[in-house]
Order: sequence, then structure tokens, then C-alpha cells
Amino acid sequence: MFRYVLGILGAAAVMAAVNAKAETVMKFSSWAPPTHPQNSKFFPLWGKRIEAATQGRVKWKIEYKLASPPKQFEVARDGIADAAWIFHGYNTRYLATQAIEIPGHGATAESASYASQKAFEEHLSKANEHRGVKVATMFSHGDAVIHTKQKINSLGDLKGMKVRVPGGVGSLVGKALGVVAVKLPAPKVYEALRSKVADAIFMPVETQKSFRLKEVVPFVTFVPGGLYFGSFAVLMSPKFLDKLSAKDRQAVLSTTGMSLAKAIGKIWEHGDVVGLAAAKKAHGNIQTASGTMLADYKKISAKIESNWLKNMAKYKNVNAKAALAVVRAAVASYK
Repeated sequence: MFRYVLGILGAAAVMAAVNAKAETVMKFSSWAPPTHPQNSKFFPLWGKRIEAATQGRVKWKIEYKLASPPKQFEVARDGIADAAWIFHGYNTRYLATQAIEIPGHGATAESASYASQKAFEEHLSKANEHRGVKVATMFSHGDAVIHTKQKINSLGDLKGMKVRVPGGVGSLVGKALGVVAVKLPAPKVYEALRSKVADAIFMPVETQKSFRLKEVVPFVTFVPGGLYFGSFAVLMSPKFLDKLSAKDRQAVLSTTGMSLAKAIGKIWEHGDVVGLAAAKKAHGNIQTASGTMLADYKKISAKIESNWLKNMAKYKNVNAKAALAVVRAAVASYK
């Protein structure tokens, strides 16, 4: 009997060891606050989809501060984490991804994310700007707005103002408006505004809550059509994918692409709703750019678009005009 019990216990131990070995933990690298929609909603949603697709063989967890925001590409490429998310504007290597960032699309975060992924699938992936990683999905934040410490009455009020700009098209907007550019990754914006390193910032309205901007820049100006949009991607490490079984690799990949773009866009769109509500409750200083401001801005956005198309000529295999048309048609038709 004693030997029988020992045998049972031994078998149980072996099975536990086998199960532990079979279970893989997928590490998501993040650089935004834990309360940010990306961390509180998106990663848990994607993680649960991965767990379901792999029947629990692949679990997930979020890792913070593995690297600075501009270094997240390397985090995924080098296998420091199994997945990471990047803002393309932090690195000058990305040009094709700016198709979604051009002002005036009139998109929500959800429709912009859908449009970004669609243009990537049909045209922009040919630029091969993500060499060394697997793109899980492309996505975008909603329209960027102008957050200031004082009310602005014209675009000219921004000239000479210290404004945190993000990179990408957002920085081109700042340059065209004559601002004094303050370049900082998103996690540092609150302190920069509080300490007067910057007096204003361009970001979507969700940041009034997620980055507590309502406390330091209590005036918000919306630009019809969008000041610009922000291109992001979720990346996966090839090293992670290679260590999975063929079955689990296919299962994980089945959770990526357009369905993921729509999911993350929907979450960020809700974030904008929450951020706007927080701003209204905290200070209520919300305005829409006047007709004169908008007319002036359309001249700026037209030049940004023209320059982007010109610069895209370096990619001989990418039809930039067609990609931009896909973006606009996708936004217009999205329901």
C-alpha cells in the first residue's frame, strides 16, 4: 500500500512537472501607466484571447519598465519581452506608417485603427519598416487635440509656446505652427507640464485622465477632422514565436491582425470618452477651433500631406496615394 501511494504521488509530481513545462508565459512589455487603457483593458483582452486560442497552454503577464518607450522595438526584436507596443513617432525610421497620422481624417480611434491595419495589409507593409519583428497589428489613437494652460483664440497663439510634440506628423504640425518643440516620451509629460518645461501638449483627449493632464493643462481645443492621429503597432518577438509548437504558434497568430486592431481601437475610443468626461468634470474648458483657425490649419495639413507623398517616393514598391485612399475610404465606411 505504501509503495502504491508513493507511486501515485510520483505520477502526480511527474504530471505537474510536464504541465508546468508545457505552459508558456507570454510577457507583454508596456511603458504607459498601469491605469492606461492599453494596460488595464487591451493587454488583458488580448491575453485572454491567446489563452483561449491555445487552450491555456500560453498564459500572459505585463512587464513594466523593461526599456524606455523609444526602445520598445528592440525589446521585441531581441526577445527581452515576447510582445511590445510602439509609437512610430518616437523613431525617424518610420515614414509609411504616417499615412494614418495625416490631419483631417475625421476618424475615431476605432475607425483609425481599422484604417491603419487595412492600409498596412494592402500597401504599407511592403515598405518593410518593421524588419526583425512580427507585426501583430497596427492601430491609432483618436484625433489629437491641443491641451494648453491658457485658452487659445488662434493658431498664432501657439507660436513660440513650449509645446511637447510626439514625433512623426505631430512634430511636423508643431514645426508648421512655430512652436518651441519639447520632445519627451509620453510617461514624462505630466512632470514636464507641472514643472513648466512645457506649456502645452498635443495628445488625444483620453490623456486628460490617463496621464492626468486635466491637472496641468486645463484648456482643450479640438480641431475638426483631427489635429493629427498617432500610429502605433503591437509587435511580437520572433524568438517567442519560434519556441512555440506549430499548433500554438498558429493559435497565437490567429488572435492578431484586423480583429486585434478593431479591439484596441474600440478600447482607445472609449478612453477618449472617459477622458473628455474627466476634463469636463475637472475644468470644463473645452472648445472647438473656430472657422478661421480651421481654414488656416487646412493649409498646413495640405502641405504635410503633399510632403509625405513626395517623401514616400523612396519606396518604389509602395503606392502611397493608393494607401492614403484606402485609409480615407476605410474611415468613411467604418461602422
